[in-house]
Amino acid sequence: MFKTYEKYIIKNFINKFLILSLIFISLIIILSVLEEISFFKDLEVSFLYPYFLTILGAPITLFEIFPFIFLLSTQFLFFDLFKKAELNLLKANGLSNLKLIRILFITSFLIGLVTVLVFYNAASKLKFFYTDIKNNFSNDNKYLAVVNDSGLWLKDEINDLTLIVKASQIEDHFLINAIINEFDDNFDLKRTIQSKKIDIIEKNWIVYSPQITNENITENLANKITLQTNFDKEKINNLFSNISTLNLLELFDLKKDYENLGYSSDEIVIHLLRLSSTPFLYGLLTVLSAVIMFNFTRDKSLFYHVILGILMSVIIYYINFMFTSLGNNGKIPIISSIYLPILFISIFATIGLIRVNEK
Repeated sequence: MFKTYEKYIIKNFINKFLILSLIFISLIIILSVLEEISFFKDLEVSFLYPYFLTILGAPITLFEIFPFIFLLSTQFLFFDLFKKAELNLLKANGLSNLKLIRILFITSFLIGLVTVLVFYNAASKLKFFYTDIKNNFSNDNKYLAVVNDSGLWLKDEINDLTLIVKASQIEDHFLINAIINEFDDNFDLKRTIQSKKIDIIEKNWIVYSPQITNENITENLANKITLQTNFDKEKINNLFSNISTLNLLELFDLKKDYENLGYSSDEIVIHLLRLSSTPFLYGLLTVLSAVIMFNFTRDKSLFYHVILGILMSVIIYYINFMFTSLGNNGKIPIISSIYLPILFISIFATIGLIRVNEK
């Protein structure tokens, strides 16, 4: 059973976390709805569309700023404890500094588990609906890239033709064992191109030794031909790399499909590792924030704590961004790109805990 002071700390921390989450999702909605209104201003749709899409997209954005919310929640909790002189009263009832921090760490860790297993899965599904609806009104809806267990599928529209492309693998910037079906405006098949290797580094694809079937006549060419498309390697990556629209099970399935295709799954692995480390990261951020409050900022104003929380969040964000970029580019091992930032935070938090223990 929880002791009274433990319930008090946990309740106050969760209350501040929920209040701050409500404040920030309100800000996200206000800012996002203006962007959506601008997007739909020249389209003949219901006035409710911008508001509906904003609600669909807001949760995943809130998930991205949860680390900042955990930092602020901890600072606001301590601000109240210091302001109301409650910390001394709690200590008199047997609550040491380290015990208080341990309670906050465990609480943050458990909230982190809920945010990943429940909130993230729901938010990613809402983001999928958001993307799906938004694409219907975007110029990009005529482009499609899908990876599944049968390979890579592309849809393109160019020069009054619809191209349906299927490839068994991707090796560097080459499609391997590719089949391209060209359809006219009535979706009647015009011709089929088969090739064991297609260079897609640029939008004008180079098709090596193609086999071309046109009106039941098949021709094998020894030379290469050029095929005009709207796709290059970079655009293909961008079209099917929106992994924030996938829940945990879908991420694991997509990772398997990528590996079967021969396509790099590093981005998915990094995303999965980041999600798996999220509860521990939230706990560490709470400890780090508590340590700073104990050591440096007891007599500062509320405005000071907000600015400090923003500064800490920006620093941590850019550290994470730097290591993630290094991991995606293969400069450092993928595991290092996720856990080195956590290691640095752990070191600073541990040093701070030693000082807190001496108080």
